[in-house]
Amino acid sequence: MAAAELSRAGISVEIIDLRSLSPYDWEAIATTVRKTSRVIVAYEDTLSWGYGAEIAARIADELFEDLDAPIRRVAATDTFCAYQPKLEDAILPQTEDIVRAVRDLAAF
Repeated sequence: MAAAELSRAGISVEIIDLRSLSPYDWEAIATTVRKTSRVIVAYEDTLSWGYGAEIAARIADELFEDLDAPIRRVAATDTFCAYQPKLEDAILPQTEDIVRAVRDLAAF
């Protein structure tokens, strides 16, 4: 949904859906970073201490010279996950969160 909204606004994005976190497809990540020079790591885990943070750290360590902007992360808030739908929407990343992050990064 976010990619479609951004496409209508003339912003092209490349999405990698990691099907596994152990192992994860580092070559696909590296190829995309070298191609786009920008990264948003979006995930439903909490912002801190999760896989997204680890992936962002590895990108920063190994692909820093290929980046034209800082790495951004869009994730759940650092709180317990609620099971009430309205609270889930407030805690978990939503389409508008990803769209906002991409627009900010594209303008960098």
